[in-house]
Amino acid sequence: MNKCILHILIIIVFSSCGIKKSMEHKPDLSGFEEIDTTRIKHSDNLYSLGNNQLYQNDLGVWEMYLEGNALERGVAHGSLGRELIHHQEKAFMSKLEEMVPSENYRGFLKTFVSWFNRKLYLHVSEEYKQEIYGVSRYGLKKYDDFAPAYIRMLYFHGAHDIGHALQDLMLVGCTSFAAWDDKTSDGELLIGRNFDFYAGDDFGEQKIAAFVKPEEGHKFMMYTWGGMIGALSGMNMQGITVTINAGKSRMPLVAKTPISLLAREILQYAGTIEEAIAIAKKREVFVSESIMVGSGDEKRTVLIEVSPGKFGVYEVENRDQLVCSNHFQSEAYSHDKKNKLTREESHTQYRYDRMQQLLDEEDKLNPFKAVEILRNRRGLDEQSIGMGNEKAINQLLAHHGIIFKPAERKVWVSSNPYQMGEFIHYDLNQVFANYEKGIKSSSVSTKEFNIPASSFLQTQEYQDYEAFRALENDVKRDLNGDKPLSEKSAIQLVQLNPDFWEAWYFAGRIYYENKEYKNALIHFKQARKREITSIPDLREVEKMIRKSTGKI
Repeated sequence: MNKCILHILIIIVFSSCGIKKSMEHKPDLSGFEEIDTTRIKHSDNLYSLGNNQLYQNDLGVWEMYLEGNALERGVAHGSLGRELIHHQEKAFMSKLEEMVPSENYRGFLKTFVSWFNRKLYLHVSEEYKQEIYGVSRYGLKKYDDFAPAYIRMLYFHGAHDIGHALQDLMLVGCTSFAAWDDKTSDGELLIGRNFDFYAGDDFGEQKIAAFVKPEEGHKFMMYTWGGMIGALSGMNMQGITVTINAGKSRMPLVAKTPISLLAREILQYAGTIEEAIAIAKKREVFVSESIMVGSGDEKRTVLIEVSPGKFGVYEVENRDQLVCSNHFQSEAYSHDKKNKLTREESHTQYRYDRMQQLLDEEDKLNPFKAVEILRNRRGLDEQSIGMGNEKAINQLLAHHGIIFKPAERKVWVSSNPYQMGEFIHYDLNQVFANYEKGIKSSSVSTKEFNIPASSFLQTQEYQDYEAFRALENDVKRDLNGDKPLSEKSAIQLVQLNPDFWEAWYFAGRIYYENKEYKNALIHFKQARKREITSIPDLREVEKMIRKSTGKI
C-alpha cells in the first residue's frame, strides 16, 4: 500500500479514537492551590521544601525525601528536582530524535503516541495521576508541542514498557537473583539485580535514592531518576522488595497499566507476598513482565509473571536460590510460544545459566559477594566474550545495580559508572528516623558499610572499552547515514575489544562498504567464531558472510 495513503488512513482512524479526551484529562486537583511550592536552596547540593528535601552525596547520587499526600509529594518532587527532571527530559527526547531523525516522521510518531496512549489515564490510579501531575508542573515548556507536560509525564511512565515491547532495540535485558537459608552467610534473604535499561549515556548519568513517607500505605525507598514516580527497584519498611524484569511481548495496540506503577503500588501497599500477588491481579498490563517480590520477614521470594493474556506465580521448591532473567518460568507460560522462542533465540537463557553457575560457585553469599556477581563480565565457564556483550551478567550499560537485605531493611545501591562504582549503604530504619528529625545537610547513608568501587575502573581494559563504545556509536551512526567510513576505525574496533563479536562485525561492515570484500569476509568469519548475542544476530553475521563471498 502506498505510504502516503496508509498515513492518511491511520490519521483518520486516530482522529476518531478518543485522543482529544485523553489529551485534555486532568486528575482531581482539590487543594492544589494551597500546596507550598517554595524551594529553598541551602547550597549547590541541598534543597528543601517544607519537610521534603534533596541532597547530592559525595558519589553524585541524589537523596530525595518526600512526604504527604499525592499532590504534595508530586509538587515537592517537581520543585526540588526540577533540574534533574529537565536533564532526563532532554536526554530522553534527544534519544528519540536520534532514533527518529526525520522531523516528518517525528510528527507522525507524536500522533501515534497520542493514539497509542489514549486509554492510559484510565489505567492509572487517581493517586498516581495526582502525583505525576504535581511533578509535571516543572516539566520543560519546550516539549509541550510533543504533548502537554502532564500527559507527557504519563507517557514517560509507559516508555519502559514500550522498551520491553520493542526489545529488538535492546533497551532492556535485566538479571536478578534471590538467595536464603544455606546459601547466605546468615541464612537471611539476600536479593541482587542489575537494571539494564539503557536510553543513552546522558539518561544513565542521573541516579536518585528516593525515600518516601506517603500519607497512605507504607514508607519505602526506590532507586529512580528525576520525574519518575514508578518503581524499578525498591524496598518498603515491611521488608517487601520489588524488582522488574522484562518478558518478550507482542507490540501492544493500546497502553494500559505501566509496569513501574504496578511495582510502585506493590511497594507502597503490600506488607506480604500474598498482598503483592493480590495487587498484581487487579491491574491490566500491556506488556509481559516478571516482578520479583521478596519478603524479608517471610524469608520468601516469588516471581509474579504478568502479561496481557496470562498471569502466573513462580516459586522454587526445595531450593535456596531463585534466578530471573527475561523469560517466564511459571506453569501459566509453560506452553507459551513467544516465551519458548525468546529462550531459544535471545540471550535470556544464557544469562540465566550464567547466574546459576555463579551462584553455585559461592558457598555462602553476603552483600560483597553479591556485588561481585552483579559485576561479572565473563561468559559461561569463565569464557571471555568481550566487553559489553549482552550475554554477560554485567553488560556494562546498567542504569544501576542494587542489593537488598530485607529482613534488616538494608539496601546497597550502585553509583556511576554502570554498577561498577561504589555501592552506597542505607539502613531504612535509620534513614527515616533521620529525616523525621528535620533537614539533613549530609548523606543519610551509612558510609562505613559501603562496598568499594570495582578495581576494573582503574585498568587500561576499562579505558579501552569506553573508547570502543564511543567509536562503535560513531561507526553505527555513519553506517546509518551513508557517510564515508575509515578503515582505521575497523582496525581500532578490533584492537580495543578483540573478544567481542560486534567489534569484528562492524569492522567487517566498514570493509564491505569500502568494497574491501576479502577483508570483510575475514572479519565476518572472525565474528562468527565468537560468542554472538542472539540467533537473529548470528543470522545477520552469516548473511554478511554469504554476501561477502558472493562479491569475491
